[in-house]
Amino acid sequence: MIIKSAELETVCGITSKLPENNLPEVVFAGKSNVGKSSLINGLLNRKSLARTSSSPGKTQTINYYNINKELYFVDLPGYGYAKVSQEIRNKWGKMIERYLHKSKQIKTVFLLIDIRHEPGENDVIMYDWVVSNGYEPVVIATKLDKINRSQILKNIKIIREKLGMNKDGVIIPFSAVTKQGANEIWELIDDKTKE
Repeated sequence: MIIKSAELETVCGITSKLPENNLPEVVFAGKSNVGKSSLINGLLNRKSLARTSSSPGKTQTINYYNINKELYFVDLPGYGYAKVSQEIRNKWGKMIERYLHKSKQIKTVFLLIDIRHEPGENDVIMYDWVVSNGYEPVVIATKLDKINRSQILKNIKIIREKLGMNKDGVIIPFSAVTKQGANEIWELIDDKTKE
């Protein structure tokens, strides 16, 4: 896709009413420091549309990015961030759940997992949660440039097993540095939003 325009259109906090969109929505979920903002910026060829931060847990809202007035990238709050109180984490959880239940426009859910590490308990919970809401998450294995090529297949196998994915489940390795994986992600987005 040629990106002609990309803008942060709507920001929803814990008490906000979710917008009634009529464009397809592509959802990004993942742990606080997994590189969601870097992925979104990388896909859109923007440096700082989605705010990256050295302190994880920055995204505490559901952010809707309008792409070419054709679709939305929906960035969910990062989960599993230790410095946030349990009460706030529970509210984020309810906010994400409300979004997954209410939105009629979700075309695909990308779950980001750091390729360097075995998925944690929060990753497994999120994966199962997305599945239980009726979606088949596509896993994006981020930070690809930080491991050796020889480790890629082994680490992908670990992610697949730990999440309990079926053999048809899609995992796309991605590097925000080299943009490796970006084309596959866009192809998938194109397929899903045209269905």
